Amino acid sequence: MTIDATRVLETLRNRQLVPDTCQAAFVVGSSARGWGNEKSDIDVYVVSKEPWAGPEMIDVSVPLRPATIGWHTFFTDNRGYDLAYWLEDQIDQMLAKVSWDAFDRTRAASGDALALREEVFLERVRTCLPLVGEDWVARRRAEVDASAFRSILVTRSLGEADRAVEDSLGQLEGGDVHSAVLSARIALHHTVDALLEEQGNYGSEPPKWQARRFRETGPATLSFAKYWDLKTMRDYNPDDPSRWINEVLTLCQDLALKIEV
Repeated sequence: MTIDATRVLETLRNRQLVPDTCQAAFVVGSSARGWGNEKSDIDVYVVSKEPWAGPEMIDVSVPLRPATIGWHTFFTDNRGYDLAYWLEDQIDQMLAKVSWDAFDRTRAASGDALALREEVFLERVRTCLPLVGEDWVARRRAEVDASAFRSILVTRSLGEADRAVEDSLGQLEGGDVHSAVLSARIALHHTVDALLEEQGNYGSEPPKWQARRFRETGPATLSFAKYWDLKTMRDYNPDDPSRWINEVLTLCQDLALKIEV
């Protein structure tokens, strides 16, 4: 579904929801990527130089300085709107967390580099629909691309996949077949995330969009048909679960060797 950016900006301005010091405002999430539907909310990020106390704002915690962002919701034209108000200095702080220097210092714990809300912000900057401040958005996109953001996410996903592979192997060996199946599914999910993140297609949260991200990316090392067969367990035989488990784990291990951090 296509979003009318002009209409969205007009709606925000009519409600006096765009601060005077606004540097950029942009639609994010599924609506910005063309994945939304008639029931999808419209999520908007607004970035300003100075704190702004708009109407009916609530504070949401973030691990930054200041430690909150503003949040405002409303409903109009049969659509829900969720607005998050960020400060430009908070964006600088997030980018500092994903610098190459920071990654080199904390590579082993790179999965803890960002809080989820920060990760989602940086991912969404790359796929957003600008309403105000196109030059600002272009500059920040370039900064994210030049950072260690991709490597941080790939490292984390590969680490999660590796742990799930080891879990599944151990559970299968111990006769806990049901747990081994679930661990294999987890391993597949994280391996595919790493595969997509390697290509710069982020957004593992929420996981419901993985198939859309896969189709959008079209990785050369795994076909969508094969991915979907394994994801939906098309060939799973409850009388011989180890065959499906081993197929998934072997694929995960083979792909992991081809993914560059």
